[in-house]
Amino acid sequence: MEHSAVDPHAEPEERAVEAALRPASLADFEGQPRVSDQLGLVLAAARHRGTTPDHVLLSGPPGLGKTTLAMIIASEMGAPLRISSGPAIQHAGDLAAILSGLVEGEVFFLDEIHRMSRPAEEMLYLAMEDFRVDVVVGKGPGATAIPIEIPPFTLVGATTRSGMLPSPLRDRFGFTANLDFYEDMALQHIVMRSADVLGVPLDAESGMEIAMRSRGTPRIANRLLRRVRDYAEVKHAGRVDRRITAEALELYEVDPLGLDRLDRAVLESICTKFAGGPVGLSTLAISVGEETETVEEVAEPFLVRLGFLMRTPRGRVATRRAWEHLGLTPPAAQDLFGS
Repeated sequence: MEHSAVDPHAEPEERAVEAALRPASLADFEGQPRVSDQLGLVLAAARHRGTTPDHVLLSGPPGLGKTTLAMIIASEMGAPLRISSGPAIQHAGDLAAILSGLVEGEVFFLDEIHRMSRPAEEMLYLAMEDFRVDVVVGKGPGATAIPIEIPPFTLVGATTRSGMLPSPLRDRFGFTANLDFYEDMALQHIVMRSADVLGVPLDAESGMEIAMRSRGTPRIANRLLRRVRDYAEVKHAGRVDRRITAEALELYEVDPLGLDRLDRAVLESICTKFAGGPVGLSTLAISVGEETETVEEVAEPFLVRLGFLMRTPRGRVATRRAWEHLGLTPPAAQDLFGS
């Protein structure tokens, strides 16, 4: 499947570009004022006491700034940053090797922490609480556990599925931040800042046009900005205004509400092929020619958030708003859903 312009997950080649656009301090981190204020207090208190900050859990959909916040925590504390991910830690020994190599005060960022293996997870409990790991040497009845002291560190865990974290792990985090989708005005500020970094002559109206189509997600906003830049350079000698911005985003099939080809295909399939639903997820995925996971993780959350789609025990149902957005007339029964 081609990578959608509004997929909130990062492609590997995007990471270098994203790094250049990340804010370096909490003062520059826009769009999550509650999280910024609370986290700033946690870090300031730790600096005042001369201790490492509490372990931090960052929860929320992809693309909202969890990795950026981990980098900011390390920067604000003047500490080194170690980065790993749950899928990369499949054995307790993998985690022990990382933890035993930490220096005092280091920030250890563990992305997708909910995907870590259970043995490593149990080792992490002890490391977070007592700053110690027990390394088992030998096998069977003769195996012995050798305790290894590790220096105080701050774990920053990131997850898109906090419900999958076991309670013993969640309880060991001193501070939990739930990141929300961004308002259009905050996204406009982020886009304008990124445009300055990239050297794109973007005006406020064009910045708002990009923001409104970005599904509340900074990663998508920055990606759309780069697509607009490319379009303007090739078609308009680098000139950017609101009309050119809208033309570029229409070319990439991102409509004024942020729906892309897949979103519209899902809605059209439910409305025209299945009379508005209900329809099962696997049947829906086959009808639009996509993987079930793609429909469930990329299209559905946004369509539900807009009020275009409902998940029911019998399957997915299009609301009246979805019919109206597609310019279709809903059956009388559809008046029961949506407003």
